[in-house]
Amino acid sequence: MRARRPRGFTLMETIIAVVILSLAVPTMFWAIRDSQTKRANPVMVSRARWLATEKIEDVIADRHSTTRGYAYVLTSNYPAEASTTGFAGFTRTTAIAETAADLVSAGTGFKKVTVTVGFTDAAGVARTLSLATVVTDYTP
Repeated sequence: MRARRPRGFTLMETIIAVVILSLAVPTMFWAIRDSQTKRANPVMVSRARWLATEKIEDVIADRHSTTRGYAYVLTSNYPAEASTTGFAGFTRTTAIAETAADLVSAGTGFKKVTVTVGFTDAAGVARTLSLATVVTDYTP
C-alpha cells in the first residue's frame, strides 16, 4: 500500500498565513488612503492658484478700465469671499497696499495686490495660497 499524503493546510501554515496577512493588509489600506490624499491635494492647489489668478486679472482689468482706473484699485472694492462661487470650501481675500517704487516703504504710484485663497486639503489641514502683483499709476 502507498502512503497517503494529507490534503489541506497544516495548523502551522494557517498561522503563518494569518500573520502575514495581518501585517500586509493594514499597510496596503494605509497606502491606498495615502495615495488618494496625495492625488487630491495637487488638484486643490491648482484650483486655488486659478482662483487667485482670476482675481488678480479682475484687478488688472479694473486698473486699465477707462471707467475705473488706478484710483479704483482699493481693498474696499474687492470684498473677502467667504465662499467662492462654484468652488465650495475655498475662500478668497484681496489686500492692496500703495507703496513707493521699492514696494516696501510707504509712497504713491505703485499698488501691491495680494490675493490669498484659503482651503482645507484632503487630509483636513487648512492651507493658504497667495499670489501678488503690482499695478502702477503710469499710463503710456
